[in-house]
Amino acid sequence: MDHMTDFSIQLGIERRKLEPTLRLLTTVPSWQISPAPARPQQKHSSVIKRILQRPLQARWRRSNEITWRCSCAHKTVRVMAGEINEGSVPAYYREVYEAIRCRTDERVQVEVFQRLLQRAGLSKAALSQIAEHVDSTDGFLTKLSLYKALALIAVAQQGKQPSPKLLENYIQELPKPQLGEPRELNALRMQPGQNDVLTISETLEKLLAKDTVQVELIPEKKGLFLKHVEYQVTSQRYKISVYRRYSDFDIFHELLLQKFAYRVVPALPPKRMLKGVLTSVSEREFIEGRRRALGRFINLVARHPLFSEDELVKTFLTFSGSDVQTRLRDTCKKSGDEFMTNRIATQVKEYLPADIQAQFSTSRELIKNIHNSFQRLRDKAEKMAERSKENATDLLQFGRELSALGSDASALPSLASSHSSWGTLRQSLKSLSVEFAVLSDKATQQGRREEDDVVEKLNFFLDLLQSYRDLCERHEKGVLHEHQRALHKYGMMKRQMMSATVQSKEQASVEQLESRIVQQESAIQTMELRNYFSLFCLHQETQLIFTYLPITSHILGAFVNSQVQGHREMGEVWNELQPKLGCLFGSNNGLKPPI
Repeated sequence: MDHMTDFSIQLGIERRKLEPTLRLLTTVPSWQISPAPARPQQKHSSVIKRILQRPLQARWRRSNEITWRCSCAHKTVRVMAGEINEGSVPAYYREVYEAIRCRTDERVQVEVFQRLLQRAGLSKAALSQIAEHVDSTDGFLTKLSLYKALALIAVAQQGKQPSPKLLENYIQELPKPQLGEPRELNALRMQPGQNDVLTISETLEKLLAKDTVQVELIPEKKGLFLKHVEYQVTSQRYKISVYRRYSDFDIFHELLLQKFAYRVVPALPPKRMLKGVLTSVSEREFIEGRRRALGRFINLVARHPLFSEDELVKTFLTFSGSDVQTRLRDTCKKSGDEFMTNRIATQVKEYLPADIQAQFSTSRELIKNIHNSFQRLRDKAEKMAERSKENATDLLQFGRELSALGSDASALPSLASSHSSWGTLRQSLKSLSVEFAVLSDKATQQGRREEDDVVEKLNFFLDLLQSYRDLCERHEKGVLHEHQRALHKYGMMKRQMMSATVQSKEQASVEQLESRIVQQESAIQTMELRNYFSLFCLHQETQLIFTYLPITSHILGAFVNSQVQGHREMGEVWNELQPKLGCLFGSNNGLKPPI
């Protein structure tokens, strides 16, 4: 008695019905069924019986040339899809299947199949007959159903009646339909409007027009024990002002990251300065710098295509109650993270381009280089703004020194020439300090314009670029890393399962391993879906970065305008000063002819 007959006896299944199933199981390398004593045979038979009583797992999908279903009540195995299997179809069938199947599973959408039928060049009657003979479930065709349809198309193209009975006449290989090159069929897979799902249809002007939020520092308040800083947050979109502390921003940022972990969430500035460097001046500068950073943060959030329409953001910008943090948490509890609420989260693999990983790597490197360049531009702009402020200080000091010089009332020594005009000039120098004070004020305004219009815009875009790089790290260290760990754990469980089966361990132990494997398979499937959703979001957020890139022209325009305005205003003061020098020093304006 051979092994197959032995197993068929123990399972109570006829050999002719069990043979296809065992042939399927033996395609998996891990299944090695060998002669064994009575107890091991019972162990193997119980394992196979449990396998027959549950759906075919994903790890056997590559062997689905025989689609089968198990009936526990009658203990029978039924082979589906007629005589069509992987071995009886031309390679063209498999190429067509790979070209049009869903990326999320191994089925073909009915809509895609219907578009494929339109390429066959057949009459409506023939197409209707083919559709009648092809089974579909929940809007999808299986691989074998598609193979059957392709065979019927080929028969109809030969001028014959498309009937499954005709397929029985093909002993070796089924006929090949004329549908074009498989690579041309990829376009059939894309549904109308799918590009709209993947593509961000925003422009920079639309993003900037979504909202403008002002964050202003209000006079310092004292708490019960410690002083705290409070900000007035005014949304142009909602026409309302609310008061927020740094801790409110902190909770809001934390909830944003929880809900939109796969999106660019800008970072918050630090709460406090480093210990040991706090002075009254540095503290004021730190608080002002933090105010600016909070303003950039909330504007990036309020202008994000997704965040701007979210209830969490609206609550932060409009809720005027006393406990905004509780309200924010309650708002976030009403729904899960974006993966749980997005209607296409589990189907995004279907929308992603085949080379998404290559696109991601290329875009990440390009954006990294752009980020580095903009950091250098920001550093130079900061130095120019600082120099303008230093120039203002120098001009003011210069005028004060002239005033001090003119205020000196000391009598001239007898050695001084009677023709010396120093006494008259000395009195006139005092008035020049007024013009230099005006020049100093203009230079201060120039530095402020460079800081507000140029440096701040550069920092705004840099915050966005840095948040994108943070998102890339979250993708690699978070979802991708967890997915790899789950796959490793799954592999270990499979090895334990094979070992337990071969070594004939206790049945309860094997069942426990089976249960853990099923749970791990479910976890891996969820992680795979989250990984694809993360890539989907990354693809959109990359588009968002490139949508913001034209802000470069805004920055350059602000830089040029600040320089033109600053030089014009200072030039006007210098031109006004020149005639005064003529009155003081003569027609040559104080310039002596060369010796």
